[in-house]
Amino acid sequence: MEYLIIIAVLAALLAVAVAGLLLLAPRRRRARGAPPPAARGRTGEAGGAPAAVGTLPPATGLPTLEVPPPQAPPLEVPPPFAGRMVRLRDRLARSQTAFGSALLGLLSRDGLDEQGWDEIEDILITADLGVGPARQVVEELRTQVKVEGVRGPEAVRAMLREDLLRQVGADDDRSLRIAGHGDRPSVVLVVGVNGTGKTTACGKLARALVGEGKTVLLGAADTFRAAAADQLQTWGARVGARVIRSDREGADPASVAFQAVAEGIEAGVDTVIVDTAGRLHTKTGLMDELGKIKRVIEKRATVDEVLLVLDATTGQNGLRQARVFAEAVDVTGIVLTKLDGTAKGGIVVAVQRELGVPVKLVGLGEGPDDLAPFDPRAFVDAITS
Repeated sequence: MEYLIIIAVLAALLAVAVAGLLLLAPRRRRARGAPPPAARGRTGEAGGAPAAVGTLPPATGLPTLEVPPPQAPPLEVPPPFAGRMVRLRDRLARSQTAFGSALLGLLSRDGLDEQGWDEIEDILITADLGVGPARQVVEELRTQVKVEGVRGPEAVRAMLREDLLRQVGADDDRSLRIAGHGDRPSVVLVVGVNGTGKTTACGKLARALVGEGKTVLLGAADTFRAAAADQLQTWGARVGARVIRSDREGADPASVAFQAVAEGIEAGVDTVIVDTAGRLHTKTGLMDELGKIKRVIEKRATVDEVLLVLDATTGQNGLRQARVFAEAVDVTGIVLTKLDGTAKGGIVVAVQRELGVPVKLVGLGEGPDDLAPFDPRAFVDAITS
């Protein structure tokens, strides 16, 4: 009997549990189907698509801020050529002090014997004047001192100054031929070995001509060195001078030079400056290529100047370079760079005697406006002051 009672109680409990589960199931289904108020508030109006969390509604009616494009830096206005050598005279004088002082010290002695004159000749030779010019200066000074009986420092300095001016060539024509030819520009071809400052000289020359009121176009015919074209591009951008260059390294230099001249004629510029690849003077093929560049240019215009850039600190080695370049192209003028450093002033006399062409420009520093027309009197005064 007791077993029946227990079974009945368990059955009743089971029935109650089943009934409770049946009552709760519909409520849970309704709760899952209805989204919460916050969720309904984030539903988009069009199609009910939910918006991304943290997205702000688009602003309307607010002013738009326009950012102007970056402006190119203003073009530089270089100073003219005139007076540059005078402004740089002190710098040149500092570099030539040892040379001038040694000479004046010897010449100011009360009496000069054979050993003294030999010492003077040695000083002139070590100053890169060359054996021939050094002997000529010594002989002339020796004769003057003997005939005139001069011993005072000022008188000796004056004699030395006159002798050096004769050696340097004070009356030589050193003007740059940069006048145009009607509707065609003047063309300046710049040659030299690597490391002399050739490409820098091109940029500085363009800058100086712009300072003179000229319009200039640069031709980057050094196609073997991409950095040279980039360097010219920087120089040109500073003063508003266009640069014609190849987009392919190793392109035909003569083709680039020809295109530069053609563009210069079309644009009506005053001067086209063509930079060429730096090459060793011992490489016959590369030297022959210079002649080709000149011939190709002359199909469209006259090459008015062929400027050979020499490092003044290389001394007699620079003379060997000059000889070979003069054979390859008709050099019309010399650009002596680094004359303010350890260079010895005698190289001016030596290279002019070797080539028979004048030094026209000198580099007296690293500044953009430190390329100056060579002034023989200012140069000799710097040595003898």
